[in-house]
Amino acid sequence: MVTTNHATNTQFGSTSNTGSNKIATQAPTDANKDMFTKLLVAQIQNQDPLSPQDPTQYVNQLSQLSQTEALQNLSQTTTASASVLQSLQTLAMGGQVGSEVTVATDTVRLDGSKVNGTVQLNGLSAGTSLVLTGGDGQQHAIDLGPGSGAQSFTIDPDALGLAPGTYKIQAKPSDGSAPTIEVAARLNSVRVNGASVVLQVANIGEVDPSAVTGFNGKTGS
Repeated sequence: MVTTNHATNTQFGSTSNTGSNKIATQAPTDANKDMFTKLLVAQIQNQDPLSPQDPTQYVNQLSQLSQTEALQNLSQTTTASASVLQSLQTLAMGGQVGSEVTVATDTVRLDGSKVNGTVQLNGLSAGTSLVLTGGDGQQHAIDLGPGSGAQSFTIDPDALGLAPGTYKIQAKPSDGSAPTIEVAARLNSVRVNGASVVLQVANIGEVDPSAVTGFNGKTGS
C-alpha cells in the first residue's frame, strides 16, 4: 500500500512541480491530449486495488478526453473554413473589377472629373451642406437644400475651382447629425494583403470590402 501510494504521488507530484497550469495554457492541443491520456493511464495503474476509484470518475475523464479531441477538430475545421471564405471573397470581388460601386467614405480624391454620391440622411433635414476640406484646411461648401433619406450630390471640381487632391468630406444637415456619405466610383482592382482583401476604388483609394455598400454593374468604359 505504501509503495503504491508513493508511486501515485511521484507521478502527479512531478507534474505539479513543473507548473501544470503553464503547460495547459502553452502546450498545443495534441500535447495536452497526450498528457491527459498518460495521466489517466498512470492513475489506473497506480490505484489502490483494495480501494479502487469510482467508475464514474473514469467515465468523466474519458468524456473530457473526447471533448478535448472534438475541440481540436473544430479548431482545424474553423481555420480551413476561414481560408475557403477568404478565397471565395477574393474571387467574388475580383469578378466585380470594372464595375461601379458605392463606398461609405469620409475622404474623396478629385482629379478634375465629376464625382457623384449620396448623403444618407437620418431624417428630414431643412437644409444640408456638403463640406469639402482640402489639405490646406480650406473648406468648400455645397448646398444640397432640404431633403430626407438618400440625398444625391455631384462634385464638379472645375465649377467649384477645386484643385486635384484628397479632400475630407462631411455632411452637415440641419438636425446636427452626422450621416453616412456614399461615393459612387469605379472598382479598379482587388489585392490580397496577407490575410485581408484590399480594394482600389477610383476617387477614393484603398478601401476595406466592408466599406462597399453596393455594386451597380459595369460602367461601360
